[in-house]
Amino acid sequence: MSKRADASQCGGVVVEFESDDIRDARAKRARSIPGSALIYLKGPKFLIYVSGALSMWGDRMWHFAISVFLIELYGRNLLLTAVFGLVVAGSVLMLGALIGDWVDRNPRNKVAHASLFIQNISVTVCSIVLMLVFSYKQRIEQIWDGWLTVVCYTVVIVLADVANLASTALTIAIQRDWIVVITGYNRGHLAGMNATMRRIDQVTNILAPLAVGQVMTLASNVVGCGFILGWNLVSLIVEFFFLSRVYRIVPALSVKPPVVEMDQVFLQRVERRMSQGNVAQPQPLTEGNCNTGLHLKEITNLPLCFRRFRWLVSTCKDGWRAYYRQPVFLAGMGLAFLYTTVLGFDCITTGYAYTQGISGSLLSLLMGVSAITGLMGTVMFTRLRKSYGLVNTGIISSCIHLGCLLLCVCSVFAPGSPMDLSLLMPYITANSSSELGGMASQRQKHTYPLRGGSNQPLLPDRSSIHWTNNTVLFDNVPSDTAPESYISIILLFLGVITARIGLWSFDLTVTQLLQENICESERGVVNGVQSSMNYLMDLLHFIMVISAPQPQHFGILVIISVLFITTGHTMYFLYAHKAKRKRRLDT
Repeated sequence: MSKRADASQCGGVVVEFESDDIRDARAKRARSIPGSALIYLKGPKFLIYVSGALSMWGDRMWHFAISVFLIELYGRNLLLTAVFGLVVAGSVLMLGALIGDWVDRNPRNKVAHASLFIQNISVTVCSIVLMLVFSYKQRIEQIWDGWLTVVCYTVVIVLADVANLASTALTIAIQRDWIVVITGYNRGHLAGMNATMRRIDQVTNILAPLAVGQVMTLASNVVGCGFILGWNLVSLIVEFFFLSRVYRIVPALSVKPPVVEMDQVFLQRVERRMSQGNVAQPQPLTEGNCNTGLHLKEITNLPLCFRRFRWLVSTCKDGWRAYYRQPVFLAGMGLAFLYTTVLGFDCITTGYAYTQGISGSLLSLLMGVSAITGLMGTVMFTRLRKSYGLVNTGIISSCIHLGCLLLCVCSVFAPGSPMDLSLLMPYITANSSSELGGMASQRQKHTYPLRGGSNQPLLPDRSSIHWTNNTVLFDNVPSDTAPESYISIILLFLGVITARIGLWSFDLTVTQLLQENICESERGVVNGVQSSMNYLMDLLHFIMVISAPQPQHFGILVIISVLFITTGHTMYFLYAHKAKRKRRLDT
């Protein structure tokens, strides 16, 4: 009853989530019908899975390849890659609410088709530009005193950013809205579809970069661009057809809350603010009332571009306000805090592993094991949700996640850890520094030496690196030096790998809470703001690494990461406490 009231108040379509028993009985009857496998293959779920797999595969290939391409273009330097990462994160951070609002205001089929078209065409055009730059790089550098090269770099980064924004819109539309309607608002089937989509994402995250990496290694960067170009064109056609068919066979997808025009929305907001406290009885004509009317008249007389800009700013503000007033606000914030961490298989953690003597082949094996534990987390989520409920599943997943990360904290102080706090205290006197330096030298005999000084950054110059799937492979690294103790690095990766069970189960829990508790008219804008929060917290972890870039600092980054994760789970615990208390009061 509370969901019905909430949906009415925010203008959404009133829905009732069907019980698991009713839907399971219906599914059993469907499986008993001959030819049910063929019916399933033609059904909306399978079409969404195939479309999602194609989209995720293309996204993973592109995200991996564009990083390598930018490094190759700029003389194996990180500058273009850093600029690209900053542009992508900043654009989603600023435009997340607007993207979500656009998803809410437009029909579902138009949103999906437009996002799909913009994403794939942007990647296609960007691939063509990259092919031309790789093929004629020397000639391009001679035109306009090299400024044409800058123009090409700018075009590549802008197109790649547009593709990422379109991918964000498509993800919000399909994975946060469409599958809720396709499952008929059944909690059990919604959990199953969420888990399946996450399993597909886990598999493509490993296989897709390996595939395009092999093409680029065995052939060339130009061939790699051509491979991505061809994939996106074929994927565009297949996904367009599948999504169109899903929209036709699920009539509920065509039903959305009524859309109010942009100018009307803004004027209604202004009129409501101006008329607060003056509704009880007619007010005499005063200077204040005249000023109000003149203010409204000035707004309507503004040029269209200024009115649109004011509306964009107002939409962003209202989107963040809508996110804040959601009953699942604390759960969403808790999920965002989990992005501020170095405890994952990104280039930072793998770079640190190389400084501790871990080989590329072993890291690849560990990444495969982490993918398996991630899949285990999706299986655990579906079973826990069915046995204990969604809110309790999040609590159990949080405890598992935090418990496993304690191994990472132990690794900071275990034998083999290179942590040296004296590097963060330059104001220590020379005598104290020499004493601490002597103690540190005894403890750091195990540190895996790289080219350069003793304070080698986590990621050295790219001239000595080959890139694989989120992994760096170093050249010219001494192979005859082994660490004195592997206990620290073993504990670190044992914690990171096992923690993914609780991590992905928790992620799926919060995702479904957002799907179930946000009314239909605000799903897009709230999930857009959630994406912005995720990118914001992800930026913080890169700032952490920039502030403490040495391998001796990594232990501090681990502790800070665990503190952020603990804060995120604490927010979820607060949400769970409020949700259970509200449920007891309702009953």
